[in-house]
Amino acid sequence: MSVGHYENFPVGSLLLPRRMRRAVHAIYRFARYADDVADEGDAAPAERLAELDRIEADLDRIAAGEPTRIALMAPLAAAVAAHALPLQPMRDLLSAFRQDVVKTRYQSFGELVDYCRRSANPVGRLMLALYGETDPRSLAQADGICTALQLINFWQDAAVDWGKGRVYLPQEDLARFGVDEAQIAAGRADAKWRALMLFQVERTRKMLQAGAPLGRTLRGRLGLELRLIVMGGDRILHKLHASGGDVFGQRPALGAGDWIYMMWRACRAK
Repeated sequence: MSVGHYENFPVGSLLLPRRMRRAVHAIYRFARYADDVADEGDAAPAERLAELDRIEADLDRIAAGEPTRIALMAPLAAAVAAHALPLQPMRDLLSAFRQDVVKTRYQSFGELVDYCRRSANPVGRLMLALYGETDPRSLAQADGICTALQLINFWQDAAVDWGKGRVYLPQEDLARFGVDEAQIAAGRADAKWRALMLFQVERTRKMLQAGAPLGRTLRGRLGLELRLIVMGGDRILHKLHASGGDVFGQRPALGAGDWIYMMWRACRAK
């Protein structure tokens, strides 16, 4: 299920019902392209923002029932029509991508969670919409899972993101634990860094666990898929905890043994 920044997006998953694959692929291509506009290549910020505006203009055309002008948006329009998908989650994604162009630091955890609300939660909401599961409780639990998964990506990629000029660890937390950005640059995982990372791990685990019951209440393949995703996040948190948050020597990742264990647990869960 690893697909770059969207490593929890179930593109290509054998668990995905065939009738939904075309729609999921269309949503993914839209999100992948817009994310690459914000992050990849050497375009100037103004050029990136202009292209994101062009993408949003096509969302407006989809809403109005008009033909799209960007080729990859035509399948998205078909998916929206076939499954009555909401457009707001897609607009939220574009909002987050615009923010990626201009913002590289987050002062507080609240700021970071607001970013996750727009960069991660829309994925879960769109998947629930495809399955017709849009009750408030399910949406809230999906939001908790998606935000937690995005935070997990930030924690495990702290060293990688520093190389890209970004720091997602909240500035207020760096100050609280006596860690500065020079320490990230040096890759020094001392006691202060360990305390900082374990603090992030524990509050992220609570968020993930709060949403986890959704994987047991949803029926069929979606429930199994979600249980696997949640367990994958939990395994990464376990690895982060075990290493004291030392992501400088090796980025924590799932191995074959993790997948076997997760599949066994996911199939047994009721």
